[in-house]
Amino acid sequence: MKDRRTEWLDGAKQGIPIACGYFFVSFTFGILGASLGFRWWESVLISMTNLTSAGQVAGVQTIAAGGSIAELALSQFVINVRYSLMGISLSQNTDEDFSGAKRAALGFGITDEIYAVAVNRPVPVTPMFMFGLITLPYFGWALGTLAGALFGNALPTRVTEVMTLAIYGMFIAIVLPKARTDRGVLGVALLAAGISCLLYFVPALKAIPVGFAIIICAIAAAVAGALLFPVAEAGGGADA
Repeated sequence: MKDRRTEWLDGAKQGIPIACGYFFVSFTFGILGASLGFRWWESVLISMTNLTSAGQVAGVQTIAAGGSIAELALSQFVINVRYSLMGISLSQNTDEDFSGAKRAALGFGITDEIYAVAVNRPVPVTPMFMFGLITLPYFGWALGTLAGALFGNALPTRVTEVMTLAIYGMFIAIVLPKARTDRGVLGVALLAAGISCLLYFVPALKAIPVGFAIIICAIAAAVAGALLFPVAEAGGGADA
């Protein structure tokens, strides 16, 4: 069995590509925060206590729009509830050294990319491997936010406007590969985009706060996807 140091280093090495990607994506979040009136340390604090790209973008937009705490909390729940499912899934591939406190730390650090690396590990995930895997992406996300918040204004306006769109490009990059092979994912994504356009462009619906608009899009698209594109159960069940 590998020692704790070796396990941590194994995780850290696999976290390097994630950390590099997070730095550049969170750079755009720092720019977005600054453009919405957040001070640099506020944007960094958000990144260091949340580590959720979609949730952070929705959160700062809701705050900037003057949304209520209930609206903010509900939108974060809807957007981030998938992490609890990832944690349950990953807990089936952890070793016996994972205590309750270590599982809580693991849950805080789970992201889509970190989960994908950990869940595909051929041997049980140890606490030190997981902490190593989380460490560099965590600081990459925070440092990228700091750099964007402090130095984003030094870039030409056209460049910062384009870079702000990069974080949305990341969301598309996550969905697109699966959408190309799964009509259910494609249908749900297009439906969510269509509902979002209706809420934004239809005058009678533009009064809906940003946070609730996100909640409506997510829930409506998910329910429609479950009804229109049910996933087949193992060994039988509904057709995919």
